[in-house]
Amino acid sequence: AYAGNFNNDELAKAVEFAHLRNVKIHVTVNTIVSDDEIDELKKYLKFLQDVNVDALLIQDLGVASIAIQTVPEMMLHASTQMTVHSLEGVKVLEMLGFDRVVLSREMSLDEIRYICANANAEIEVFMHGALCVCYSGQCLMSSMIGARSGNRGQCAQPCRLPYELIDESGHDLLEGQAGKYLLSPKDLNTIDLLPQLIQVGVSSLKIEGRMKRPEYVATVVETYRNAIDRYYKNPSEYKAENTEKNNLAQIFNRDFTTAYLEKNQGRQMISDMKPNNRGLLIGRVAAINKNSISIKVTDKINIGDQFDIWVKVGGRVAITVNDFKMDGDICTVKIDKIGGVKIHDRVFKVFDSALTAHAREFFNTNTPVRRINIDVEVTAKLNEPLHLTMTDIDGNTAEVTSKIDVAEAKNQPLTYELIYKQISRLGNTIFNLRSLNVNIADNVMIPISELNDMRRRAADTLNNLRLSKFFVNKNSKCIDLKNNPSYKKTNKTLLVVAVDNIEMLKAAADTGADSILFGGESYRHEVITPELYQQAIDIAHNEGKKIYIATPRIVRQNEQSELENILNAVSNADAVYVHNIATLILAGRLTEIPIHTDFSLITFNTETIKMLYGLGAESITLSPELTLEQVKSIAKKSLIPLECIVHGRLELMISQYCAAGSFIGGVGEHVCSQPCKRQKMYLRDRKSAVFPIVTDQFCRMHILNSKTLSMLPHVSEFAKCGVDKIRIDGRYMSKSELVNTIKKYRLALSNKSAVEDDDITRGHYFRGVTNVS
Repeated sequence: AYAGNFNNDELAKAVEFAHLRNVKIHVTVNTIVSDDEIDELKKYLKFLQDVNVDALLIQDLGVASIAIQTVPEMMLHASTQMTVHSLEGVKVLEMLGFDRVVLSREMSLDEIRYICANANAEIEVFMHGALCVCYSGQCLMSSMIGARSGNRGQCAQPCRLPYELIDESGHDLLEGQAGKYLLSPKDLNTIDLLPQLIQVGVSSLKIEGRMKRPEYVATVVETYRNAIDRYYKNPSEYKAENTEKNNLAQIFNRDFTTAYLEKNQGRQMISDMKPNNRGLLIGRVAAINKNSISIKVTDKINIGDQFDIWVKVGGRVAITVNDFKMDGDICTVKIDKIGGVKIHDRVFKVFDSALTAHAREFFNTNTPVRRINIDVEVTAKLNEPLHLTMTDIDGNTAEVTSKIDVAEAKNQPLTYELIYKQISRLGNTIFNLRSLNVNIADNVMIPISELNDMRRRAADTLNNLRLSKFFVNKNSKCIDLKNNPSYKKTNKTLLVVAVDNIEMLKAAADTGADSILFGGESYRHEVITPELYQQAIDIAHNEGKKIYIATPRIVRQNEQSELENILNAVSNADAVYVHNIATLILAGRLTEIPIHTDFSLITFNTETIKMLYGLGAESITLSPELTLEQVKSIAKKSLIPLECIVHGRLELMISQYCAAGSFIGGVGEHVCSQPCKRQKMYLRDRKSAVFPIVTDQFCRMHILNSKTLSMLPHVSEFAKCGVDKIRIDGRYMSKSELVNTIKKYRLALSNKSAVEDDDITRGHYFRGVTNVS
């Protein structure tokens, strides 16, 4: 949302520019959209089709539905924002007509290999650039604390801010043992893993280059392009070159990681000391003089380079190299202020003038950098039109003839040299003359202007031929989904209470919950077995309460069998709640009980509701990023029951990385010592806001909001607009807090007043995310 972005004319030109070079353009339409944006979206999708965009990259299932209806022949790619992390999820998207799936960045090489081997859709994975610490598509942190939604392209990057890991008393548990940037991942770098990534079967490797300088894009793309080509020429001899590694580090890095591709690296994945560019370590301070310093360097130095000297007091001292002297490996650089620099301090080159100048050669030019070789044949016979054939390296051929006949030469006859001079003047076209073959009669001529016209016409014809391959109609999608729901709205709004253990279930049932949502992820790091689910079902039914079975937000390939055991064991539950499309289809296949979708399966518009119903959902939990007015609007149009979360600690992040396990428990070095079982822990930000963190039974970290969501005074609004269920999330509450909260909402549902707690938030119900600038 904060990039320059293309207008329509610029995008049309960009598509043509790329297509002439055999490069495809995939356009991200991967933000969630509201109902009042759908008409504009349809127009945009038709425009993208008209300018021959090759694929749409989508997050919102509602957008996918609209694309299938509006531009059914366009290729669909599932964004990593869809949080697809299993073969089951890929298979669902294949059924919906998706041609490619971008997997979650938390996947291992083994998981990727398994999916590639069993999927029909193309698989794409990230290979380089910035990493999200949260599963993409599941982050509400920027949205809730900064009103800028990552699901709308507005992420404020709260993960790059400083935090302290504290206990209940506010004591910093890592004091002196780590930096403050506990949620800031290093940058992904797979230059050493290229053979493995290619061998597991992925179709596409993605560089995260958004919001980066063009010099960054040029350097990273060139480096990986050359490395990939080198691998294919001689796979067994592939080895990343030091120059490639240095260039990648130099252009931008937060230090590098391979993320989860090889293993869970724990704190080694996190750049806890510095959340931005580190540069390239080039040496240490060897001597300090009055107006200069001497550095023992390990890399070449150029005028215009910029250094950061890491000093113990004050952090960094910056130097721009305007003048220097070399004596062996000692570089002496003038400096205005020493600023706490000491001998042996590390020196990082944060700007390399030579590398930057090379990168700019790719875009600071008025002539094409990437040219297409052509071969030309010219035949000239007296009293016949001149014949010119132009063939490019891809086999496209353009044939043109002169508009006048070849005549007898009176002054300057045609020669090879004269023809070469005119035909090679390809100017700002993308073509480069590789060879010229001429067959000309003796003493003939044709005007130079005619030769130039033929060259232009042939080049234009070749352009059109190169572009035409991108005009091919794809197969239209025809998806067989369930429709025609028979839902009738009720005038009563029911109270659902979410809990994760038996004690809290009993408290919720005794206090006045209409229904109980049980299980899913345990905030107490306890395994919830099929037997425990059955016990919960029996208790709830004995109390005369409906009970819904919660499933985890994330279900990795090696966790699916455990989920299947649970689904097979809960056939007498009243419904099952699902957080992702894989679980939605799995639950439909293994059970006959109603399926409800939870908030992680983002529902922000009525088109998504239709799509989810078509896939088997019988009830929908709306996105916490909707305003109350948007909820009311959707509720009027929805043909199936809706639910809203109205109270509790909203989950801001779910992460495969665990701060406590990584910095205290030793994840990445040995088996985690599970500090989450010994004490409660929190993240405290720079404004002293305190965010509870919990680790579930799968060792995934959940960051909860610093404030409790409360819509207590507005309960009647949900009932009036036709929302069928409102939910209290009690998983992080004490028993007494849960009991008091349920009692207050029971009063509110009876149109009686109840006293509200302090330090609460209304979430997005009165501010939203669609009008943020």
